[in-house]
Amino acid sequence: MRVAVQTVEIREAILDATDDFLARFGYKKMTIDDLAQAVGIGKGSIYLHFASKEEIALSHVDRIVERLKSELKIIAAKKTTPENRLRQMLLLRVLHRFDSVQHYTQSLDDILSAIRPKLLARRKNYFEEEAEIFAAVVKEGQTEKIFQSGDALEISRTFLLATNSLLPLNLTTQELGLRDDIESKTLRIADILLKGIKQI
Repeated sequence: MRVAVQTVEIREAILDATDDFLARFGYKKMTIDDLAQAVGIGKGSIYLHFASKEEIALSHVDRIVERLKSELKIIAAKKTTPENRLRQMLLLRVLHRFDSVQHYTQSLDDILSAIRPKLLARRKNYFEEEAEIFAAVVKEGQTEKIFQSGDALEISRTFLLATNSLLPLNLTTQELGLRDDIESKTLRIADILLKGIKQI
C-alpha cells in the first residue's frame, strides 16, 4: 500500500513541478532533467510515471480539469435551486481555470503551442464532460418546470461556449483582467443565460 501512495505522491510532485516550470519557462524550455531535479528523483523515474514530456504537460492540464469536475459535481448535488447551482457552476468553471494558471505569464495556448493538436482534442473532451455535469442540473430544472424544455445537453454546451471567452486559454490572466472583473463578467453572462431558459 505504501508503494502505491508513494507512486501517487511522486506523480503529483512531478505535476506540481511541471506547473512551476510551465509558468516560469514555458513548455519548450522545460526539460525532463529539470523536472527530475526539482522533484529529487532520477530522470528514469519520471518515465515510470509518464511516457514523454508531452504526456506530462497534458496530464497537468488533465489534473486541473479533473479537480474542476469534482468541484462542479459537488455544486450540482447541492440542495439549492437548479438556477442557483448553474450560476455557481458557471462561475466556478471560469474562476477555477483562472486561479489555476493566474501565475502564468503567457496564455495556456502559447505555453503549450508545441502540442496544440492534442491539447485541442483533449479540450473538446473536457468541455463535453463539463456539459454533461451541467445537463443533469438543467434537466432537473426542466422537470421542476423552472426551465423551458429542450435538449439539456445542447443548452449546457451553449452555456459553456458563452463563458469560454473568459477562460485563460488564448489570453493571459493579465490580459483577461483582475479576478474581481472576471467574476463580475461571468455572473453577468450567467444571469443572461439563465434568464434565457427560464419558464415565462
